[in-house]
Order: sequence, then C-alpha cells, then structure tokens
Amino acid sequence: MYRYDSIDKDVLADRSAEFRGQVARRLAGELNEEQFKPLRLRNGLYLQLHAYMLRIAIPYGAVNPTQLRKLAWIARTYDKGYGHFTTRTNLQLHWIKLSDAPDILDHLAQVDMHAIQTSGNCIRNVSADPYAGATAEEIDDPRVWAEAIRQWSTAHPEFSWLPRKFKIAVTAAPKDRTAAKTHDIGLNLKRARDGALGFEVMVGGGLGRMPYIAPTIREFLPVTRLFSYLEAILRTYNRQGRRDNIHKARIKVLVAALGREEFARQVEAEWEKIGTSADLPDAEVARIRGAFTPMTFETLPAVSKALEAARTATPAFARFARNNLKPHKVTGYGIVEISLKAIGATPGDATAEQMEVVADLAERFGQNDIRVTHEQNLVLPHVRLDDVPAVWAALAKADLATPNMNLVSDIIACPGLDYCALANARAISVAQNIAAKFADPDHAERVGELKVKISGCINACGHHHVGHIGILGVDKKGEEFYQLTLGGSAAEDAAVGQALGPALPYDRVAGAVDTIVETYLRERQGAERFLDTVRRTGVAPFKEAVYADVH
Repeated sequence: MYRYDSIDKDVLADRSAEFRGQVARRLAGELNEEQFKPLRLRNGLYLQLHAYMLRIAIPYGAVNPTQLRKLAWIARTYDKGYGHFTTRTNLQLHWIKLSDAPDILDHLAQVDMHAIQTSGNCIRNVSADPYAGATAEEIDDPRVWAEAIRQWSTAHPEFSWLPRKFKIAVTAAPKDRTAAKTHDIGLNLKRARDGALGFEVMVGGGLGRMPYIAPTIREFLPVTRLFSYLEAILRTYNRQGRRDNIHKARIKVLVAALGREEFARQVEAEWEKIGTSADLPDAEVARIRGAFTPMTFETLPAVSKALEAARTATPAFARFARNNLKPHKVTGYGIVEISLKAIGATPGDATAEQMEVVADLAERFGQNDIRVTHEQNLVLPHVRLDDVPAVWAALAKADLATPNMNLVSDIIACPGLDYCALANARAISVAQNIAAKFADPDHAERVGELKVKISGCINACGHHHVGHIGILGVDKKGEEFYQLTLGGSAAEDAAVGQALGPALPYDRVAGAVDTIVETYLRERQGAERFLDTVRRTGVAPFKEAVYADVH
C-alpha cells in the first residue's frame, strides 16, 4: 500500500498542531461553537447526541496491521473500546472528548493516518474496490488512481469550499463493489480496443433527500487527462451548484436540472479551456504505482488439501468457506471476507480486541494487507487456501466468523438515533431485530443474496434507497415509523428501490421483512435472486402480503 512521503507527513503534523491551537481556544472560551464548528469539521470532528465523534479516513479502504492496531489502541484509550466502520470505508469513534482530539490526531499521524476531509464541503475520502490487487476481474489496480486523486484533492485550494460534500469512487471490474453509480463521480476503468487505459465517467449520483443514479457523461477518458477532467467537472459544479439551499446543493441536483447532455456539454467546454496536454504524466503514475507493487505469491496447487479436509470435517467451516471465501487471481489463494454483522451485534462495529485479531491475522496469513468495504465489513485479500482454516478458527474465537456475506443478516445500518443528532429513528436495533429473524444459517442460505440497508433519516447514510430491501426511519408526531422500498441496487445494475406502501411502526418492521422474504421464496422461479424476483413481479405481491392484516 502507499507510504506517505515527507510532504504528507509535514502536512499531517502541521494540521494537527493547527487544530491543537483551535481546540485550546475553544476550551478557553475564545471561540464559541458557531465559530469552532467549521474548524472541527475540517478535521472530521462532529458533535453528536452524547459526545464528539471523530471520523478517521481510511483512503480507498486500505489499512495495514500497524495502523489497525493504532486504531484499536485509540479506541481503547480515548473511546469506549470499539469503533464503527462506515459506508465510506472510514472509522468513526463516537465517544471522544474534545480535549483529547488533538492528541488522537498526533497518534494517527504517527502511522500516516488522519481525519482530513472526512467532513466539510470538500472532496471526501476516495473509495475503491476492496478486492483491488486480488481479483482476476480487474482491468487495473484502482488503488493507484484513487491514491492519485487523494494526492491531487487533499487541501486543493479551488475545491475546499464546494457547494456541498463531494464523493468519488473508482472501480475496475465488471462487478461493482464500490456503489460507483451512487457517487458524485464514479470512475470505471476500461481498456480501449488498442489497449489504452481510460475511464468511463459517471457524474451526478447520490442518495439522501433526492436519490439519483449517476449517468455516464463520457464513455472513455484517457487516464493521462484525469485531473483536468475532474477539474472541469468540479469547476462547472462550483460555478453553478446551489449555495442557497443545502437540500439542493449536491451536484446530482445540478446534473438533473441541466440534463445529462447539457451538463456534459458544459464540462467538455470547460475541459477544452484547460488544454490538451497530459496532466497525469506516465512518470507520476509509475511513482504511485510503485507503492502498489504486486504481492509475492507462492506457486501452489489449485486444490488445497487442508481446505478440503476442513470443509469435510467441520460443517461450520464449510459454511464459512461457501459464503466468506472468494476467488483470488492467483491459484492457491483466496480472498477472505470478515463479517462485522454477527447476529445481535451493531453492524459495522469492531472492538479494539477484534481489530487486533484482524491485524495479527493479516501479519501471519494475509501479507500485511487489510481492506474495509463500503458494506461495513473487512477483507483479508491475500490468504493461502491452506491457511483459511486457521484464519477461520481465530476469527471464530473473536466472534468474527459469521458466515453471512451478502445474505439477509449482512445489513448496512447507520448509527441512527442511538448516536446521530440528525436522525429521526433508530437503525441499529432494527437491524438487530431483522438479523434475529434469520439467525438460522440454513434458512439464510436458502434465501440467498439479499441486501438490506437501513437509514435513520432521509440523509441516507445507510444507503436505504439502493437496498434490495430499503428501510428509512421517519418521525411521526414523536413516534418512529419506517418506510420500506424494494428492488434497489448499488451494484453495476444500480437502481433506486420502489416504495412498498405506508410507513410501519417500529415493532412491525422485522416481521414485515420476514413476510417479504417468505413471499419471495413462494414467488421465485428456479434460482432467481431476491432482486430478480422483485424486478420480474414488481412490488404488488409483496405489498399485498405485508399489508394484508391492515385491511
């Protein structure tokens, strides 16, 4: 993974020292909250319901064992012993004392980590495929380009005060594991017929109050022109984006208002002004690519006797291997997904001890490489198949071996009303109640792929709009109700779900999901996934089943 150079380290040290002075002034009463708010947000510090929350950047979801151990130590020393991994592959600590925040930033800087641009109206943490460098599907390593964008965008003077926050994702495989089409900019790496590398550029995706799937504005952008094209997009947005209405300030609203063709025309005109010379030279790409040198892999047989023996001897391991072990580009290796969705747990949470277990496993068996997914799980991308049984045994001891990847209990949920000052309703307990309905792993596997996503408010941090089953918490005269949608997707077939019907009270949500699943099992044809069935039948049979007892 990329190692920060002296410039990066100086930036982090300077930012930490600057923020220490700002915190001291706030604690001394020299700054009031209104004056302090934009300063703390520039450093990822939020004021939530009960305490300050610090959002720590994990660029393109890549973290090494030393960094993960540092995060565990910070969680244990300055928080309540756990952290929450988010849909932007960041880590949030929800119980921070303001007086401790500068010390935490210093500790993060020691391991090349920070909280810069995890908040504010700027370019946020750039995300990428968590299988990068490990899957045979990819055209190129998307981390190279995500890192280039990180370096270009960090503290960029022209784009530090945009009309609203801005999110970019880079994917390089036919299977989209980044939710690229829900981003302000989604970049899909492609190769032209002559072998040239370029991007399909998608602009104007986003969820929240007005969900949009990003349209493609350019089919092929040469990689050497990446920065100038991003500049053209951002200048067009910066110039025309709404600054008078926070709810209409995202670029998705501008793209929708102008229309895809007119927005693309304006971007192309702005791009032409910038010029045609290469703005991302081959030498610079080579410098960054050098930090992502391929791992050293052994020559191994395609079939692991140790793995197959463990499958035969231990049914629990066999289930884990079916659901959490994915194909690797190198024979004899696998990609191990680590679920942070144990039944009854808070989705995305990991204790300090669990982080340390994962760090140890990455050192022993995973070539010192760990990834965070946008679905709030972890990945060991390079594990010898012979070692998977040992990895599973260690994960099982740490309550990290739940075999539910992409199944109904692998739920995305925002912190909701348990933590967030913006939330209208709880999300965590709703996720726990639904997971309890599907605690039987045999039943969960019979159901198959089903992505449930839950948000505690319209801001959609839980990505509910693009859930196969989406759940949105709303407030009705002080009571929690939940609106359900069906048929959404965040993958390469991205779509916004269709509303099922009137909002349901809190105590009916888990039962409604159970009813939806039973309806699917009755309606599906052959090996249809839940999403396939909903798209074939529409929501009518599900609506009838859920609301049958109301009429």
